[in-house]
Amino acid sequence: MEYDKIFILHQNIVHFPHIITSADATQVPFSFCLELSVRSVAEDRLGLEKEREKRGMDFLQWKAFPILVLLASFLVFYFRTSSKPSNSECSLLPHDHFWIHSKRIVTLEGVISGAVEIRGGNIGSIVKDKDQHDKVLKGHVVDYGEAVVMPGLVDVHAHLDEPGRAEWEGFYTGTRAAAAGGVTTLIDMPLNSFPSTVSEETLRLKVEAAKDKLYVDVGFWGGLVPDNAFNKSALEGLLKAGVLGLKSFMCPSGINDFPMTNASHIKEALSTLADYDRPLLVHSEIQLDFDSTSELKDGLDDPWSYSTYLKTRPPSWEEAAIKELLSIIQDKRTSGHQWAHLHIVHLSDASASLDLIKGAKSSGARLSVETCPHYLAFSAENIPDRDTRFKCAPPIRDAANNQKLWEALMDGHIDMLSSDHSPSVPELKLFDEGDFLRAWGGISSLQFVLPVTWSSGQKYGITLNQLASWWCERPAKLAGQELKGTIMSGKHADLVVWEPDADFVIDESYSIYHKHPHISAYVGSKLSGKVLATFVRGNLVYSDGKHAPTACGVPILAK
Repeated sequence: MEYDKIFILHQNIVHFPHIITSADATQVPFSFCLELSVRSVAEDRLGLEKEREKRGMDFLQWKAFPILVLLASFLVFYFRTSSKPSNSECSLLPHDHFWIHSKRIVTLEGVISGAVEIRGGNIGSIVKDKDQHDKVLKGHVVDYGEAVVMPGLVDVHAHLDEPGRAEWEGFYTGTRAAAAGGVTTLIDMPLNSFPSTVSEETLRLKVEAAKDKLYVDVGFWGGLVPDNAFNKSALEGLLKAGVLGLKSFMCPSGINDFPMTNASHIKEALSTLADYDRPLLVHSEIQLDFDSTSELKDGLDDPWSYSTYLKTRPPSWEEAAIKELLSIIQDKRTSGHQWAHLHIVHLSDASASLDLIKGAKSSGARLSVETCPHYLAFSAENIPDRDTRFKCAPPIRDAANNQKLWEALMDGHIDMLSSDHSPSVPELKLFDEGDFLRAWGGISSLQFVLPVTWSSGQKYGITLNQLASWWCERPAKLAGQELKGTIMSGKHADLVVWEPDADFVIDESYSIYHKHPHISAYVGSKLSGKVLATFVRGNLVYSDGKHAPTACGVPILAK
């Protein structure tokens, strides 16, 4: 009977309140609890002493019983509707304290054989195998054998396109793809979403759009545009609201509410950013006065050939922009004014542009530069006609340039790598027309950057520690994320487990988690380096083709 269930619940509440469970309380409908309260009062008034004696309750317990039932029902309702997921929902591994063992763990000291202790989302300790005879691994142990355990990748350049253009990608699909690719932290660019992230209000909209959709941790760059460049209070408001730095374009961005900036805008931003010790990231191309398309020869060049598009964005555009940027920071240095860190995104030209960067760095400029896997994996000569999947800006250049980029990366002149994941809806790529001049530019790549970098770098002899430096340690430092990017005690337990020697082909049977899988230029590629598992703050968010039930990544806001 219902009253028997109530009696049992009451006994639990009175005698064992610390072990009352939702299973107990859910045996009784909330409406029934209210009915019972009314009946109890009525019985009290009628003096139904026999009922109370039958249950063996004293008078005060029975008076308190309806209130306790109501309280229990409220607590069940509260915990059922609480927004904080349990560990079992956030992770495929239901442990808060455990060890990860591998014969190849990538640390700052080198690659070791040992175990990493995970406790409460952070790295508790690191034990080498040769030292384990003095310390027994207590608790659950996950042994990955010969697989590599490395810091999770930190991608400082991705376009997730939400709010406003979630049909292009979106936080949910973008971060699922990131997790499947070993990326544990993303920094989202301020444009391609709508509205662009150029104010406190637009940042708030972006953070709200990301709620409950993040499988990895996501931070945000703010946008530097003419409308906010000379408004110090507006820029400071955006920085105080939590953006990790600012991003600007020195050429048209292709997005209406994200216009290009000039030298004056950049000078103002560098001053404001210096007060917060946050970087300015710049798309470094300047469209020169002459119309590059006028160089195209009638009858010999056509919009379906990649070489035609390549001519429209020559290396001189990057060179001109970088020369102007270096002039700006040189003026600031000679004037004695404080200046912020300047970061050049997606360098494509490995000739004059790179030489300018090398010279500035050798003179002590606060300057860093990234390039992207597509500039290292592809060359212009091998891009098929009409295949607009390969269109991006700045463009993929020839094989000789590709080799120079690799040499600069290996020699330390290029500091880090990023995906510049920039998808769109398939219709904008104009696959049916194959027109490189009119198709939307951008490489869809987020899930594949680790194996692409590893595969294309084999002939240059890249090491696991170099990979971790380019993809983890240095990007984390640029974004101000001191708790990410390395395997050290006290850091976030952000890890990727992968098999460098495992080959696979990205074909129709391969699981791709991007919103539009087949617009990626990497479809059809054979790669080495299969991701087995990804941990974000100790949660196993991806393992062997499965994601955790709930997206529990954290929005990162600067303080």
